[in-house]
Amino acid sequence: MTTTVFPLPQDWLFPLRQALNGIEIRNSRMAHFLCRLIPSRCPFERTFYLGKYRIYIPPLCRLNPLYEEVVALRMRALDYLNALEVDVSPYLEE
Repeated sequence: MTTTVFPLPQDWLFPLRQALNGIEIRNSRMAHFLCRLIPSRCPFERTFYLGKYRIYIPPLCRLNPLYEEVVALRMRALDYLNALEVDVSPYLEE
């Protein structure tokens, strides 16, 4: 009896994940830029009304394979600004 071993799928995005996780926030200018660039919540979530019907489009950000890394980068930028005692409240409510 022979067993066929199937190769595990390779993570093609690993180099990009590693690059995003390796970005170091070194100055406040870069931290402010990242906080403005990366939204605090998913920009695709929408609720709109068509007559008396409510149509809700759920956030699809979790389908993005790099979602966790991008959110972690934004959190590192916010943490850097918070350590410098900069007011980060404008970046929390968008």
